[in-house]
Amino acid sequence: MTPDRNTALPVPEPLRRFVSRLPIRPPSVVLALALDRLLRPQLPADAAQQLAGRVVEIEVCDLGIRCRLMLDAGGFHAAPDGGAVALRVAADAASFLRLLRGEEDADRLFFERALVMEGDTEYGLILKNTLDAIGPLLRWPARAA
Repeated sequence: MTPDRNTALPVPEPLRRFVSRLPIRPPSVVLALALDRLLRPQLPADAAQQLAGRVVEIEVCDLGIRCRLMLDAGGFHAAPDGGAVALRVAADAASFLRLLRGEEDADRLFFERALVMEGDTEYGLILKNTLDAIGPLLRWPARAA
């Protein structure tokens, strides 16, 4: 299932299809490194323990990018493609960016069908509540309209 929203970047369909066929590992490694720097220092130990050992897939639908991550005692790591995931989160790039900046609420995006979460509901709520408690991960100004 893909999000229902008209905020997608104007990426030509052939380019999006091409990107979606590329290996999942490079963007997963980059995202894992970013999360180690931005999120891990703020992650409470009890939340890290609850979130550890499960694979989360993140899809940026309008760009055709998928990432798979896992958290363990050493930090965030790229998880291999294939196999089961505990949680799959999908949205367009603009929605993810607004979430990271704290400009948009995940619940609102979910009910507007701009954000899709599939999988273990309890795990998803732990992740969502942890991120809500931490607050925005990106703190640069929004673009002027």
